[in-house]
Amino acid sequence: MTTVVLKTLGVLLCAAFISAQVMPMPGFDLEKADMKMATAIMVPTEDGDLDLSYSHLQSDGSCFRMHNLAKKTEIPGRFVFDNEIWGNSNDMRVVDAKFDEYAIVHTIKTKGGKSEILNKLHTRTTKIPDDLKEKFKQFSLDTGILEENIAILPMNGECPDAQENLKHL
Repeated sequence: MTTVVLKTLGVLLCAAFISAQVMPMPGFDLEKADMKMATAIMVPTEDGDLDLSYSHLQSDGSCFRMHNLAKKTEIPGRFVFDNEIWGNSNDMRVVDAKFDEYAIVHTIKTKGGKSEILNKLHTRTTKIPDDLKEKFKQFSLDTGILEENIAILPMNGECPDAQENLKHL
């Protein structure tokens, strides 16, 4: 019994030592971080799937675009899709919504046998009420997201044709 405990402690100490060696990038400066919101357009298809389009205006003025077709599952509000750009499989669930105001989406992304959680708060307005921010924060904490990893990103400009795309929906 003592041998098993010592081996377990040895493994835990090694894991702690290895984790301690992972350091943040040199020169990290949060003020210079360029993380801003993207524009997401979600359109239900006739078959009950969800057409997802994202556009993100980059700092150089160019636009990053991504499109996925999230296939419905047997559970209403749950969709699955593979993202060819990032090379991952996604299990997406709409967990809370007032569709004329917001949607909270929980996605389990899997790549190379490893999974990570991404929670998103989608809103139809640029002003997010404090109670909705708190609801999203609490949901994220409840799903295992560490408080320091929860962020409401600043607004970003839209890609030049993003509004045109919205007019056609």
